[in-house]
Amino acid sequence: MRQLGLTATEFGPEGFLPVDPADRAAVLRENGLAAVGGFVPVVLHDPQRDPLPALQSELEAFTAAGAGVVVLSADSGLTGYDERVELDELGWTTLLTNLVRLRDAAAAVGVLAVLHPHVGTLVESEDDVERVLAGCDVGLCLDSGHLLIGGTDPVALAQAHPERIRHVHLKDVDAATAQRVRRGELTYYQAVQEGLYRPLGQGDVDVRSLLRSLLAAGYDGWFVLEQDTVLQLLPEDGEGPVADASASADHLRQLAAELA
Repeated sequence: MRQLGLTATEFGPEGFLPVDPADRAAVLRENGLAAVGGFVPVVLHDPQRDPLPALQSELEAFTAAGAGVVVLSADSGLTGYDERVELDELGWTTLLTNLVRLRDAAAAVGVLAVLHPHVGTLVESEDDVERVLAGCDVGLCLDSGHLLIGGTDPVALAQAHPERIRHVHLKDVDAATAQRVRRGELTYYQAVQEGLYRPLGQGDVDVRSLLRSLLAAGYDGWFVLEQDTVLQLLPEDGEGPVADASASADHLRQLAAELA
């Protein structure tokens, strides 16, 4: 990340950085990287499970590292992202109530909590996103890839609800492969293996229009680059995810210069 000129990072998947909050902060500090925050899946829809204790333990690492954003997903409780649970009215009410509770608990320690619509979670489709927008006032993480895969136009969402976009994950995707996921022809995992995600500017997300809309609306948060992939073997130096991340960073810098 430092070699690509990046100056901050989310925490990444579990195990990428140390679990201990002080150790995690030390690794980032030693590598000259500021902490943006991180992705935390939580079960929000089950009336018999309180998600607050798990979040509070996670927040210790956020405050220790000076991270400002916790990116929540409405975890289904299943393994992986290839199956989906349909919620009844009680499930939706519980999910929205817990989401507000977690947002308030994070705010109490100076951390912004946002909801990440995500493939394979309980907030995936355009209808799911609209239900969250109508049912509570919690901000969203606009993930351009996951939204498009789930059937939501990320540019249209940014234009219609700019006040709800509080954090951004920038991804590019191949729309034809995303359509195969929606039709059930491929699982999400299989699609990632087949190159669902592309470097910015090489897929079907209108990244330029998305940035223009967000910036025009006064968005001043993070733009986080994510390049989801499946690795079967360790890539050679300069190949694989680092090459894709480099291409995405270069494309984003070019767009930023154009739109400045």
